[in-house]
Amino acid sequence: MKQIEISGGESVYCINERQLRAAYDLAMTDRKSSARIQQLLSELETRLTRNERAALAFILIDYLLKYSHDE
Repeated sequence: MKQIEISGGESVYCINERQLRAAYDLAMTDRKSSARIQQLLSELETRLTRNERAALAFILIDYLLKYSHDE
């Protein structure tokens, strides 16, 4: 199966350093969320290719910007 290249092109979304640090804190050190996030990341790495994980990340960001209103 041929990999679909999803890098390159114009920027659509910008993630600033503060947002990235907050995401790392939640994923790596938060007592409530870290274990759940780490477990899902581990599972995704075994089940999806790199491009599939990248596609999922882009879709999640887009979905959250458009539809998520919790927290």
